[in-house]
Amino acid sequence: MLDHFPIDLAQFKKLSLDPHNPKLSAEQKTTLLANIQLLRDAIVLFTATGAARGVSGHTGGAYDTVPEVCILLALFEKSNDYVPIVFDEAGHRVATQYILAALEGDLPAERLLHYRAAGSKLPGHPELGLTPGVKFSSGRLGHMWPLVNGVALANKAKTVFCLGSDGSQQEGNDAEAARLAVAQNLNVKLLIDDNDVTIAGHPSEYLKGFDIAKTLEGHGLKVIRVDGEDIDALWRAISTVVSHPGPAAVISKRVMAPGIPDIEGSTHGHDVIPVKAALKYFENRGLPNYSSIYEVIKAATSPYHYIGSSKEVGANRVVFGEAVNLVLDGLTKEEASSKVMVIDSDLEGSTGLKVIHQKHPEVFVPSGIMERGNFSAAAGFGFSVDKSAPEKFGVFSTFSAFLEMVISEVTMARLNDCNVLSHFSHAGVDEADNTCHFGVNNMFADNGLSDVQSFLYFPADPAQMIAIVKSVFFQRGVRFVFSTRSKVPWILKEDGKTRFFENGYQFVPGKDEVILEGTAGYVVSFGEMLYRSYDAVLRCRQEGLDVGLINKPTLNMIDEEIIKKIGRSPFVLVVESFNQKTGLGSKFGTWLLERQLTPRYAYMGTTKEGCGGLWEQIPYQNLDPQSIISKIKQLSK
Repeated sequence: MLDHFPIDLAQFKKLSLDPHNPKLSAEQKTTLLANIQLLRDAIVLFTATGAARGVSGHTGGAYDTVPEVCILLALFEKSNDYVPIVFDEAGHRVATQYILAALEGDLPAERLLHYRAAGSKLPGHPELGLTPGVKFSSGRLGHMWPLVNGVALANKAKTVFCLGSDGSQQEGNDAEAARLAVAQNLNVKLLIDDNDVTIAGHPSEYLKGFDIAKTLEGHGLKVIRVDGEDIDALWRAISTVVSHPGPAAVISKRVMAPGIPDIEGSTHGHDVIPVKAALKYFENRGLPNYSSIYEVIKAATSPYHYIGSSKEVGANRVVFGEAVNLVLDGLTKEEASSKVMVIDSDLEGSTGLKVIHQKHPEVFVPSGIMERGNFSAAAGFGFSVDKSAPEKFGVFSTFSAFLEMVISEVTMARLNDCNVLSHFSHAGVDEADNTCHFGVNNMFADNGLSDVQSFLYFPADPAQMIAIVKSVFFQRGVRFVFSTRSKVPWILKEDGKTRFFENGYQFVPGKDEVILEGTAGYVVSFGEMLYRSYDAVLRCRQEGLDVGLINKPTLNMIDEEIIKKIGRSPFVLVVESFNQKTGLGSKFGTWLLERQLTPRYAYMGTTKEGCGGLWEQIPYQNLDPQSIISKIKQLSK
């Protein structure tokens, strides 16, 4: 059933609109409305396959902005006045780019039914050069308007459009882009979907005072507010800003996912539409029952059985919040609110802060999609105004990929001797979907000089996450704790039953941990690669190769005792899912040589752009146990 797309995209009728005529004819309106409904139906149909295969995805944003997209296509038709690319600064609306690729014949429509599947080249964010027909990489929120400004500077005779959102407009990049667009009078037109929904809730509730129209008007843009579901009003607004010389914006007010009963107006609209909700939508629309499509889609599960770790798995990114709660439980609410501040960046449900919000609201500050400012706020809370007063501690959290966005703020926190604990989830590539969400450059967090220490911690399982947070929560300075998007098993001792990081285990910052002694050489690993490395090491030992295993939970500190121990063995292999060029392995060999230790040395890490899927990313990067075993055997020869 996945070899045929049941909605006939050939029913899409090409239309040409002239911005000098702001009134739609009856025929133009009928065509536009039919095109809008066709594409909305198609987006619901194929994004729901992501829910069916368990890889998630996003429906609401792309569904919302179909009216704007259809109008842009009509403007581009038979006109050279525009850069004919539907730039979009909300990467979650990738379904827009995929449906356009199918309409333009770059992508067979049936391929859409493989949305976000591993190896399908249809990841959760558009990537130029990966997916046929995709014309730009949007990355994370708020990255495209500054780039579009550059496109406008390079194409001054043409109008350039950029789809925006109330979420992306919260990013500081857009404020900078607005200033440049106005100062240079760039012919950039923003079409902003203001649906008052982001991942964590409604900006009107958690970010009071935030008003997109007033903000853009304050920067000097011409702004028109409109009901985005009123096609006549939307066309009048777009034709007006197209005729306006210089930067301008149309802000479309609408509820999230209008016309989809189960998710309309809710935060669930941000995510992928559940199959049941999609089928209900089709029924309400009088469309055929497409359940047979979803019935043949199965979530892909890894067939591999890991030894050395438990069958049970836990989400370290959630356990971080639970561990913080254990610390806060030891304080009165008054002590907690005066001593600790936890700030969110619209990701509390994904990075573990939600449980803190629920149990300790006295320390919690909900905030918007503005990682730089929120990190600095957490650092500022931990800035000592009165040296004689008790110290304060800020807590910040977001995805590891966004660490690259706050490096300058990390420097300022270090220079101001701030106490800030950051949790960066979705580290590495395990279940990370695609490149813009790979958290592989995390070692950049250590920007401390020789006389100032930053601390980078990556626990291997939920038990170690709790131990690390409890140990370092009130540690002074700038500290980072990493976790994966994927769930991980508990590491077991050699008896195969006892959890390694429980039963009296104490975490010591900077101390490497011997999981297994070995005489043939050592594998050094951490985080979600430890249990995979453990499996590979145990299988080598079953074959008579006495390999040892070291867990390095503190990534940027050298344990002199352990490095000398393993450096005198026949080989050392570092296994991680960070960027192979910038990760632990790129540094560990130097540390060995500086101590005149010369074992055979190799390191494995992430080397490729994303492939989509979930667990499939690890074998795609050649980081699965069999690849580790192969490298061990090479070093053992």
